[in-house]
Amino acid sequence: MENTFPQIIRNARTAQSLTLRQLSLSTGIDQGLLSHIESGKRKATLKQVIDLSTALGIPQKKLQVAFMAEMIYAEYGQDPLFLQGLQAAENRAHYKKIKPQSTSSDGLTSLLLTCDKLKSEWDGMHPLSNVQIKNLNEYFDISYTFESNRIEGNTLTLQETALVINKGLTIGGKSMREHLEAINHQHAIEFMRGIAGKREAISERLIKEIHGLVLHSIDNENAGRYRTINVRISGSEHNPPEFYSVPQEMEAFIRWFNRSKKTLHPVELAADTHHRLVSIHPFADGNGRTSRLLMNLILLRAGYPTVIIRGENETRHAYYEALEKAHTQSVTGPFREFIAEQTIRSVRDVVKSVKGK
Repeated sequence: MENTFPQIIRNARTAQSLTLRQLSLSTGIDQGLLSHIESGKRKATLKQVIDLSTALGIPQKKLQVAFMAEMIYAEYGQDPLFLQGLQAAENRAHYKKIKPQSTSSDGLTSLLLTCDKLKSEWDGMHPLSNVQIKNLNEYFDISYTFESNRIEGNTLTLQETALVINKGLTIGGKSMREHLEAINHQHAIEFMRGIAGKREAISERLIKEIHGLVLHSIDNENAGRYRTINVRISGSEHNPPEFYSVPQEMEAFIRWFNRSKKTLHPVELAADTHHRLVSIHPFADGNGRTSRLLMNLILLRAGYPTVIIRGENETRHAYYEALEKAHTQSVTGPFREFIAEQTIRSVRDVVKSVKGK
């Protein structure tokens, strides 16, 4: 095999007619140690890998990948279960292949600046009266429930959704599940809004609580519980991880969130949280609604009003298309931009409503 870490180093050195002593002087690595690294008797450190990359003109990524492969194989390569273990590790890590896209793109930067500007305008309208808050919540909660359920195929109209939630009416020709989806989503919104004002951290337990509300009395066996079956996402080429990997994936998801909340713009964080959770698809059903609720919890805590993704065909198509790119092509920019656009529209709608327009 010509691509092992020691051979890459040795071949690059000899191709440049460098002696071990010359390479030692340029890298600061002991000559004897270099000889052992080239022979595979000793392992380099990460700093030495970087120094060798610079001195030999080898792309750093190429050398680091070879170094990592060498370390993994040396540790586990002789184990008869090595290949199965490697496959399991790949399954656990597959959603983390999604690479965050730089926020430096002109389109996204412009959208985020608009979000900031509108949020400042929204902040300037506070404090709102109790009557204003009540009216806003009643109107936009119904719209949010209607649109979020419509994305998932619920056929209740906006007016029917309001009647089910506010009046407790039963709509003829509509299934019991559709009624429960409306009622449950409203309860989940109220729960989310209550949590937003508290210091409770976003955790696996909290996500399970939200999901439990979404599927209450619809599927009590699976409500608030990670799936125990493998699933496919209808119309998508993305394959969620095997069911037995979900607990580990969710642990990694929470670690990612706790790191990222310190560095990402709130709208970016909300978008990335949404698509990463959907990518894992931790539940047998209700992943989309749960992800959108979690997204809005993040935005509410950042001072934004509820962001509604509309369920009409054009917006729903753009929504799924951007999600698909994030999941299958590791391209997250379009989904961040989509969520930023929905944030802008939603804030404008709320601001207009408060102004009485």
